[in-house]
Amino acid sequence: MFIGLDLGTSGLKAVLIDGAQAILAEATAPLTASRPQSGWSEQDPADWLEAADQVMQALGAQRSLDAVQGIGLSGQMHGATLLDASDTVLRPCILWNDTRSVDEAAGLDADPQFRALTGNIVFPGFTAPKLAWVAKHEPDFFARLARVLLPKDYVRLWLTGEAVAEMSDAAGTSWLDVGKRDWSDDLLAATQMTRAQMPRLVEGSDVSGVLRDTLAARWGLPKGVVVAGGGGDNAASAVGVGVVQAGDAFVSLGTSGVLFAASDAYHPDAATAVHSFCHALPNTWHQMGVILAAADALNWFAGVTGRPPAELTHALGPLQAPARPLFLPYLGGERTPHNDANIRAAFLHLDHSLDTVSMTRVVLEGVTHAIRDSFDALSATGTKIDRLIAVGGGSKSDYWVQAIATSLDIAIDLPVSGDFGGAFGAARLGMMAATGAGAEIATRPDIARTIVPDPSLTASFAQAHARYRDSYVALKGLT
Repeated sequence: MFIGLDLGTSGLKAVLIDGAQAILAEATAPLTASRPQSGWSEQDPADWLEAADQVMQALGAQRSLDAVQGIGLSGQMHGATLLDASDTVLRPCILWNDTRSVDEAAGLDADPQFRALTGNIVFPGFTAPKLAWVAKHEPDFFARLARVLLPKDYVRLWLTGEAVAEMSDAAGTSWLDVGKRDWSDDLLAATQMTRAQMPRLVEGSDVSGVLRDTLAARWGLPKGVVVAGGGGDNAASAVGVGVVQAGDAFVSLGTSGVLFAASDAYHPDAATAVHSFCHALPNTWHQMGVILAAADALNWFAGVTGRPPAELTHALGPLQAPARPLFLPYLGGERTPHNDANIRAAFLHLDHSLDTVSMTRVVLEGVTHAIRDSFDALSATGTKIDRLIAVGGGSKSDYWVQAIATSLDIAIDLPVSGDFGGAFGAARLGMMAATGAGAEIATRPDIARTIVPDPSLTASFAQAHARYRDSYVALKGLT
């Protein structure tokens, strides 16, 4: 048996699979982020460990774990977990959707070696500018810094005692030479960092360490359970849904929104704001467009209305043509294609006819238009996407998935267990590490059904997207 742990922003998910990759048990523990200032987003790493303990005990309550051979890790990317020489956390982790380091990111991005070596813009959400911000604004913490870890890798440190990162997550730090799949000493030096402060690197399917005996005993696992390198959340989700070869792609409607395409070569195009990262498997890369608020935008609106997100989406009925009102979902800035940390969300063209149902529709359409922006950016790099798999909590809304399918004019498959893509992919990586298996086990999941575009509405979605793009330009001029 094999376990996958997926450390998300809103919760930590776990799945237990058998040797045939059937899911035997699953569990989730909730997490919350704090926003002490506008544009800031933080979590206490201690909460991750408590959540991991909860889900492991929940799995054990459902099935015996005495035959587990491997554990794989998946997690939210880019977070800066700062540790001192005794591996004590110095401050709350600065998360992926935190944009406080906009000035530091711009400064690093102006240095040509960053795009040349990483293949990416230095976004404010990436890890390196966060450390530059800490050096400037919290020098006492920076002076005590002995090690920086990405979120899932802090969980790994607790699980195994090993400070290790893997390629897909490391690629989102702005310190990795993505083509060479190694830390760049020059990029580290540009942020007053050294290789000694960085974790050891492995591939996602490699063994990164062995579960501590004390934790194995606590959870009823045997001694010697290996922990795989794992993957960043989207790379792990890609392994989970079989997106591991050129031409394979998925769309994720999690807290953020992602359009992800696998590649067998490294083809960066930083100017498009498309991310070019290592995949979680050796000798494989991927490109993705990322928007900062997908399900997060729906959850925000649900909080405003005081109604659960599922209740809002279930009331929508069949897909409709976009109306004149628009929602720009830039609640915390935007990445692809704008790289704009200062832009903020807006509703436009509201009138008296709008109610909760129609406003929900407008919110989903706004995220759909943002996904279309990423699709256009990926297409501009030469990436071709013919079919998509949908994952993430937002994929439970047929209305939303069909809106995206219609906007992109692409059929979208819904896997049977789409909400556990990251955790399932992590479990597959755990299987690879424990058994020596490779990408051949990362097959496409069983598809529950396929949602196809509505050809009668494709033109209206294209027109609405054009107005959406124009609205961003107008709104940017007001900030």
